[in-house]
Amino acid sequence: MSPMRCLVPIICVLTAWAGTPGAACAQRASGRVWPAPVTFTARQDHRNMMEQLGIQQLWPGGSRSENSPRHANYDEALADPYGPLPHALRFPGGHPVRSARAWWLRRRPELVADFERDVYGRIPKDVPHVTWTVVACGRGTLGGYAIAFRRLIGVVDNSAYPLIRVKIPVTLVLPAAPRRKVPVLILFTAGVPPVPRTEPERHELALLNAALRTALGRYSPSARAVLRRHPRAALITGSMSSLRARTVDGGAPPIVQLIAAGWGFATLDPTAAQPDSGAGLTRGIIGLTDHGQPRTPGEWGTLRAWAWAASQTLAELGTDPDVNAHAIGIEGVSRFGTAALVTLAFDPRFALGLIGSSGKGGATPLRRNYGATVGNLAGTGKFQWMAGNFLRYDAAVAAFGSRNPGELPVDSNELIALCAPRLVFISYGMPTLGSTRWLDPRGGFMATVAASRVYRLLGVPGLVGAAGTVRHVHMPAINHGLLAGRLAWREDDGGRSDAPNMKYFIAWADHFLHYHNPQPKVLER
Repeated sequence: MSPMRCLVPIICVLTAWAGTPGAACAQRASGRVWPAPVTFTARQDHRNMMEQLGIQQLWPGGSRSENSPRHANYDEALADPYGPLPHALRFPGGHPVRSARAWWLRRRPELVADFERDVYGRIPKDVPHVTWTVVACGRGTLGGYAIAFRRLIGVVDNSAYPLIRVKIPVTLVLPAAPRRKVPVLILFTAGVPPVPRTEPERHELALLNAALRTALGRYSPSARAVLRRHPRAALITGSMSSLRARTVDGGAPPIVQLIAAGWGFATLDPTAAQPDSGAGLTRGIIGLTDHGQPRTPGEWGTLRAWAWAASQTLAELGTDPDVNAHAIGIEGVSRFGTAALVTLAFDPRFALGLIGSSGKGGATPLRRNYGATVGNLAGTGKFQWMAGNFLRYDAAVAAFGSRNPGELPVDSNELIALCAPRLVFISYGMPTLGSTRWLDPRGGFMATVAASRVYRLLGVPGLVGAAGTVRHVHMPAINHGLLAGRLAWREDDGGRSDAPNMKYFIAWADHFLHYHNPQPKVLER
């Protein structure tokens, strides 16, 4: 990371933190009055969308509670009531896609249009420009490795509607002295995780532990007894940030693994660009482009808004002289795993993705009746993720009749296929340890197997080593990865997290990126 990148005029720093002028000031300055943003609750926005679509009633989603009369289905015999997954390599009339040229020129654009119309919504053509400013930078250590970091704020131009301000906070962390341009993984995270200048060094941790042992022994007799039994136990071993937490097998935290391998990473909180709530749809970047008014059925939902924020981040990071702009990836877990897959599918500039525990709306087939269902996505808690049109496929009573997920023209296997021939690592955690059956890992594996057909058509290995047909495929054992192709799968025993799979992801990606540049540890006092 060039030091010149951090020589930013102080006025730019102050502007980025203070934001654009207040709405009242902007209105006084221009002499124009803008209508105030609509304020809806999630239920009100949901009802407004149903009214626009002519829907009177939706099919209810499944319940996580086993005691509920509407509990989710976990019987594999009942999981596929709508038949097989749609075939990515068949045109709407049933004719096969026989060449890579036909895929790129006809079939892929058809799938993109279907996903935009019926699932995730369209990004408006007039989304305002983002201006990036470096607000802080520095050097330090992370897990014993020298790093350089800079914090950025992307400010969205709101001159067309000053009543809504949108900022994208990003922290980029790179090896302090990279020997070559490095690959970077953008991590979807909630909040802005701290990446301080330095971690406590070994002697500093010893001082903290000694002080803590003394304090605990003084104020708690029971703690004093425990400390006597374990006189050498370290109470603090490092940062307690979730991004810095060790993996379940005691391995280094994922961000430390990335730096150790010579990678960089960037943390991005997409909810700063678009809140994850139906009540927030008239705010954030969606609200800004709609001038504070409710969405229409074909407009983008939160997942595409988060993907848009990631794309803006990629464009900015690609200008850094130490970053390999052709080796930028995206990562996320759970709802952010779903957003990461959507990002990768729609933006071909992303070279690779680590998709962690992605459920309905992501890697898990929408037409599968196992765990979460389309009804759960269409309800008031998650409808904001999708386009309004998506609700039509959960309509029980509507002006157009009733519909079901089997009528969706596309499904998750085709979403994964849109990423071909790029690198996609599908990660799940063992269901009994936190990923839960709710996310339907088997369905995600079926979709990955089906998507592999497109990789083969494009002349590259997709998922290598899967046995059986899509509907009757044999899943690999826990902690046994299928990592030989450009489409990879691994289900670990670490629960709802992709942290245990990070070391496998890095080795797999390094192989296909032809990259190997481990970093030396700095000396510890």
